[in-house]
Amino acid sequence: MADKDAARKEPRSGRQSRRRFSREFKVEAVRLASAGDRSVADVARELGMNAEVLRSWKRRMNKGDGAAVADVFPGNGKLTSQDEELRRLRRENAILREEREILKKATAFFARESR
Repeated sequence: MADKDAARKEPRSGRQSRRRFSREFKVEAVRLASAGDRSVADVARELGMNAEVLRSWKRRMNKGDGAAVADVFPGNGKLTSQDEELRRLRRENAILREEREILKKATAFFARESR
């Protein structure tokens, strides 16, 4: 009976749960990998992670050259400042389009009424 209970507690898919790393950990890992004295694979092995994950973090840091760390690694569900501004501008644009359509209709209505 104890074996059945133990089997139920294990994940059904048999896969490990997804690990989450803090922004500070990512920055430090990329710094270690970029130091040049060790390969990315060695640093990843030492940190107990997949080398491809570390390579992708390194690419993101290099791609966002000069960008704030919060924009390079925004976190779960958070947008970069550029994406946030784009979302805000699109929302504002939609509101302005609606207002313009209302004003067009009002102009047409009052133009007909004044005749």
